[in-house]
Amino acid sequence: MPNPTIAKLADDLEAGRTSSRKLVEQCIARIADPSGEGQRAFIHVDKHASLAAADAMDGLRKANAAPSRFAGIPVSVKDLFDIKGQVTRAGSRALDDSAPAEADAPVVARLRRAGFVVIGRTNMTEFAYSGIGINPHYGTPKGAWDRSVGHVPGGSSSGAAVSVADRMAHGALGTDTGGSCRIPAAYNGIVGFKPTQRRIPLDGGVPLSTTLDSFGPLARSVACCAALDAVLANEPIVPLQPRPVKGMRLAVPMTVALDELDDAVARLQANSATSPGIPKTQETKRIL
Repeated sequence: MPNPTIAKLADDLEAGRTSSRKLVEQCIARIADPSGEGQRAFIHVDKHASLAAADAMDGLRKANAAPSRFAGIPVSVKDLFDIKGQVTRAGSRALDDSAPAEADAPVVARLRRAGFVVIGRTNMTEFAYSGIGINPHYGTPKGAWDRSVGHVPGGSSSGAAVSVADRMAHGALGTDTGGSCRIPAAYNGIVGFKPTQRRIPLDGGVPLSTTLDSFGPLARSVACCAALDAVLANEPIVPLQPRPVKGMRLAVPMTVALDELDDAVARLQANSATSPGIPKTQETKRIL
């Protein structure tokens, strides 16, 4: 089945080819599918609240009063963020007895203000302290790569990435300190973005490193992440402009990152390493 970008979903909503309620119902059905990863990708699902929000966005759109063209699109929120009335557990059981949040984190509030529907809280590495994505308390969702084997999803925004890859949400709010958006995005075939530190307010999120944490999006395309990032930063959403590749400098890992690669990944890495303009080193020869 196709994995639509949020721009495509916005066009469909505007043209009446779908509705927010239909999008939310489809996501909820995929989360509830016992053969899928929803039970491990999500810690909490806001079924009734998200359906109510979807109906509200559909009503506003009919009245030409939608808060943005993306109003009504369901997104997931990592369990690291405050959502009003809910306990923020950060993927742990140690915070079970914490008081419910009195207000949404600013980034959650900005998503709501743009009309995005928060469908639920996604699983994560406990306290965001790992890039693998394993969680002993809530289970570990399988990554999208070769589900029959069962690879790790990457972390710490593990459930966020799986929710988007499996169409249980059409965008996700995550965090990135040393790769926690980018690693699970890479593991699941989507896009993750770490914004410049402090560009997006860090209030309302459980910190890992106050000097390195960033709050960022995971989605299916660079353009999706750019739109979500603009919302999170409270900036106007503007179309991406093409940029020539000529003159850019790209870093290609040649040592630790290549150890014990799957054959399929090693072949792709070898093809990239021998592309024009990238020198062939002893390390690249080793996997050719």
